[in-house]
Amino acid sequence: MNNITNFVELSIIDINHEGQGVAKLDNFVYFVNEAVTGDKVIARIVELKKNFAICSIEKIIEKSIYRVDKKCEYFPKCGGCQILGFDYQEQLKYKCNRVINDFKKARINLENVQVNNTLGMDKPFRYRNKTAFSVCKNRGKVQIGTYESNSHNLIDIDTCVLQDEICDKVVLATKQIFNKYNVNTYDKVLNKGNVRHIVIRQNRDKEIMLIIVTNNKELENSKKIVEEIIKLVPQIKTVVQNINSKSTSKILGYKNKILYGAGTLVDYIDDLKFIISPHTFFQVNPNQTEKLYETAIDYAEISKDDVCFDLYCGIGTISLMAARKAKKVIGVEIVEQSIQDAKKNAINNNISNTEFFTGKVEEVLPKLYKKNIRPNIIIVDPPRKGCEKEVLKTISDINPEKIVYVSCNPATLARDVKLLVDSGYILKKIQPVDMFGHSTHVETVVRLCRQNH
Repeated sequence: MNNITNFVELSIIDINHEGQGVAKLDNFVYFVNEAVTGDKVIARIVELKKNFAICSIEKIIEKSIYRVDKKCEYFPKCGGCQILGFDYQEQLKYKCNRVINDFKKARINLENVQVNNTLGMDKPFRYRNKTAFSVCKNRGKVQIGTYESNSHNLIDIDTCVLQDEICDKVVLATKQIFNKYNVNTYDKVLNKGNVRHIVIRQNRDKEIMLIIVTNNKELENSKKIVEEIIKLVPQIKTVVQNINSKSTSKILGYKNKILYGAGTLVDYIDDLKFIISPHTFFQVNPNQTEKLYETAIDYAEISKDDVCFDLYCGIGTISLMAARKAKKVIGVEIVEQSIQDAKKNAINNNISNTEFFTGKVEEVLPKLYKKNIRPNIIIVDPPRKGCEKEVLKTISDINPEKIVYVSCNPATLARDVKLLVDSGYILKKIQPVDMFGHSTHVETVVRLCRQNH
């Protein structure tokens, strides 16, 4: 682009996958932080690339009809919500369009595919059952919050509009008691100190697990600290010290020490109960989780004679829901603790028609195939990177009647669906689900069927 100036007047036509407003002018693309579709702005160019520019808003000339009050004093610095200033109903449309666009980029024909509107939340605030915060000291005072993007500056947070008010009380109480005992906090620049993070988990009964992540094996004054925090917030039913001594961006380490209570919570999906430990992967939005998994089970159309594979099964959430309808369900998961929990969850729910295997899906699935174990239905719920090619090839070789794919990344979902379609499957349905309101993330469930089914 030639003759560029520091300021430019722009009309925002879309929002990208990072939550930035998108504008085009003279065949050049601008990404504008905090802008929403329909805004007209004077933008300041803060970073210029060959094919695009990143901008901040200098002045809003005309507010979009989709711009709403942000309802949070920490937005956008906190980074937890990318599109908090965007009307919620428009967020749902945006997420559906994002899924459609990723499928089109993958060259998947959607002409005969049922693409449903995004399943949204009735109440898109205070929905999270898990939050994690960093802990540090500033001028001798303990602060709990989140780091600004690309910064060592921690934003001290007292409330988060995405978590329950009880969890706000946990943050305030923990901060108060940490300051009372002058807790030694971790310095991520110097890689020394002790308390690094707190993680708060909550079940449907509003019982709390507090996880205190430390750099060292010991937490000084731990008994007094725990007693006094619980006195302030009696909903805390268990406190766990997690030890993470590595210089890493990962929050949790591998070792846990129970400081109070059982070290676990029990939570529910529908009427199925699940054991939740500090490391357990469990969807963070309980109400939407039921919609997501019910959609997956509905798309699978399971009958009492069906054998079903649940790949990347975690602690067996989808497996146990499917097992109530199927002849047998086989789950595969790489995390040993998750498989142990899945087996316990099956026993606790009086479900006996499940079998769980530990290992990489790309290694376990071919072994099951060679043993001539043939499912009618395969459900996959992989991590963000999607399925390994070996997994998709083996699924095609197994040739089940139906495939249900649950995804947290529409780009890798579209990539994998394209391979399945090219191997002979027909894409029937796409259902986006909003699990993470006010962020750009979207979950999606798709249904594929064998051509002759």
